[in-house]
Amino acid sequence: MDLNALIGGVALTIGLLGLMLFLRERALRQTHEVPQGLQVQISLPHKAQWTLYHNPFSLCSKKVRVCLAEYELDYDSVLIDLIETGSYQNISREFLKVNPAATVPVLLHNGHPIYESHEQLSYVASSVNNGDLLVPQDAQARQVMDMWVEKTSLLGDDPIASPEATAGNAAPGLTIPIFASMVTRIPVTKIVVGLLFHRIKKRAIFFLLMKLSGLQKTLKLNPVVGIINRSATAMTAHLDDLELQLEHSGGPWICGDQFTLADVGMMVIFDRLREGDWLDLLVLQRPVLVDYWMVLQQRPSYHSGCVSFAHPRVTEATVELAALKQAGQWPSDIPR
Repeated sequence: MDLNALIGGVALTIGLLGLMLFLRERALRQTHEVPQGLQVQISLPHKAQWTLYHNPFSLCSKKVRVCLAEYELDYDSVLIDLIETGSYQNISREFLKVNPAATVPVLLHNGHPIYESHEQLSYVASSVNNGDLLVPQDAQARQVMDMWVEKTSLLGDDPIASPEATAGNAAPGLTIPIFASMVTRIPVTKIVVGLLFHRIKKRAIFFLLMKLSGLQKTLKLNPVVGIINRSATAMTAHLDDLELQLEHSGGPWICGDQFTLADVGMMVIFDRLREGDWLDLLVLQRPVLVDYWMVLQQRPSYHSGCVSFAHPRVTEATVELAALKQAGQWPSDIPR
């Protein structure tokens, strides 16, 4: 047999085998949207009454950890990597059995999953004996809380596209500098996994672009500048509303004397502003918000739900962003 023909045949066989393996793997990693709330028809392996699949950096994971801490609920902690913290573990075969939508957090109660963080908060409050600890009994105060729970939520697959909708949606755009710093330490091969298997391809493409560009070049890209500026403007408006609400309620909390699920959501947004080095710009010039941030940090739940889960890559990113500003290397067309 001709040697070239033999080599060609082997190469073709290897190529076809590789394609078959890829198609099989992709079929095993199919993702799709899931209904919100408790899924009583699904039973997953569990060792404890409460199990939380979460990520240290994820905004919604922080919310649920803080909520569980406030209710003093013990839970089995299962950390799931996202690409910004190291890998696409959220689209692994194993995790997709837990959540086919590939998102965190997922809260299990006796093995039954609850999807979407705002549903998880409500479910916990309705399932424990002291549920009214974080939920006002007064109807008007409950209405205020519900409005602010929604205002602190991430809505939709692409919250960056609508930062004006909620403070939760304004946070991801302000997180881009942190992402750009963190992704420099992640191998390209890890990011490519998202291009192959993640259902939202543009997210993986964006991470790859940040990886190839580096932090400072990423912050000079016109689309990135536009997103950050729009998000900063939107967050300013949301914090204006918060300031008015705190003045109206008399504080120290959104609903007055009672710390509620609304404050849980706002706590993690303030913590994200801290991580992105945005506090000077958005919070520290407002005495009402300064006081609010101070009392938030004094909650034991802030330490157990946020501080104790600080990720090294996030800590490094916060330091790097602050250093850029101090060195005068922050882009002039992005607020600081």
